Amino acid sequence: MKISILRSRRAALAVALGSVLALTATACGDDGSGAGGDKGEDGSGKGKIVFWDNNGGVRTDIWKEVIADFQKANPDIKVEYVGIASTEYQSKVDTAIQGGGLPDVGGVGAAMLAGFAAQDALEPLDDRLAGSSLDGKLNKDMVSVLKASGGGDGTLYSIPTSANNGVLYYRTDLFKKAGLDEPTTWDTFYEAAKKLTNAKKNEFGYTIRGGAGSIAQALDAAYGQSGITSFWNGDKTTLNDPKNVAALEKYAALYKKDTPAADLNNDFTKMVAQWDSGTIGMLNHNLGSYQDHVKALGVDKFRGIPQPVGANGKRVQVSNPVDGLGVFKSSKNKDAAWKFIEFATSHAENSKFNKAAGQVPSNNDAAKDAWISEAEPTKLAAAALTDGSTSIVQLPYYLPDWNTISKADNEPNFQKVLLGDMSAKDFLDTMAEQLNKAQAEWKEQNG
Repeated sequence: MKISILRSRRAALAVALGSVLALTATACGDDGSGAGGDKGEDGSGKGKIVFWDNNGGVRTDIWKEVIADFQKANPDIKVEYVGIASTEYQSKVDTAIQGGGLPDVGGVGAAMLAGFAAQDALEPLDDRLAGSSLDGKLNKDMVSVLKASGGGDGTLYSIPTSANNGVLYYRTDLFKKAGLDEPTTWDTFYEAAKKLTNAKKNEFGYTIRGGAGSIAQALDAAYGQSGITSFWNGDKTTLNDPKNVAALEKYAALYKKDTPAADLNNDFTKMVAQWDSGTIGMLNHNLGSYQDHVKALGVDKFRGIPQPVGANGKRVQVSNPVDGLGVFKSSKNKDAAWKFIEFATSHAENSKFNKAAGQVPSNNDAAKDAWISEAEPTKLAAAALTDGSTSIVQLPYYLPDWNTISKADNEPNFQKVLLGDMSAKDFLDTMAEQLNKAQAEWKEQNG
């Protein structure tokens, strides 16, 4: 019997409906039939729309600025903001798809896109983009990533707002004091992690992400060290290749030896706060936390550089998902929702948003603004992706089950690896088996 993780997830979500009634009650224009049974309406282009932020708390302030600008320019549209933590966003949307209460517009990044599209929850946006002021103004690569992530039919369901990239942040003051070279290679990375650790003084060389969102960082370390440049070898994933197993073993062995014990449960917000307020040498995150480090440390005590290179001088990293905004199909005011997306990704607003977020703008004109060259990690990341030094392992965002496999199914297993209760090989074998099944299902369904 064919097993579908997505169908299993749908059944489980029905049980969870009661826990989100307070949230879903704030959404408008839904008859409770779920996205698949409610095709929505274009509406008058005026009135109220509800916006769900997929990184609530972290991006709340800048989104409220964008919303204020939008309402000033469009006084006949009111935007109700609902901030949802990134770790909870997928489950909130999935539950609302099944039980009703979706917003008009919301964050729809590449990693979640296929799962939402497979449930017929999103409005196609190709025609709206072609007839708008954004036509030809958006980064083609980001648009292509979102098209490819929609499940395989080439439809655009999300308009890109920004691109992220993995960054290795390190404390220049601590490195200088210890006489260490900057961690541009994996060898110097591990050397620094060891030398900067003095657990008795609560000093550590590195902070590892063991809580929510840990899998992408772990895969980055595995592929970065192994040098494998493709996620698939035919119809089988390279995830559990022996080189990746050895790399992950070495990386996971840092836990509690050269990292704090608290890392086991740290998501990115806790990890970033811990690094900003303590004496930890290195942190792997992305461009999004740059401004947090500037506020906490100033620009003189740290640098953010591209991921380390391997012994051959080449850098390999996994793809970081493009973020975007989508219109939910059940909306009764799609025209107003589209106006909000068009405004938010215009030159001025997209630049303002990404300057605050520390990410690469999707609007081509915004990407030319002066602040890009002034934010060193963003500048270096952009260069690393265009100078031929970096190979990108494209993660299978097009699989509807990708986000579930890489989060709910395997984040607890990675914690077991850190604790020594599960081997790196068993962890990668388990995840590889799930992905191979999901890939086989996807190919069967898409010919």
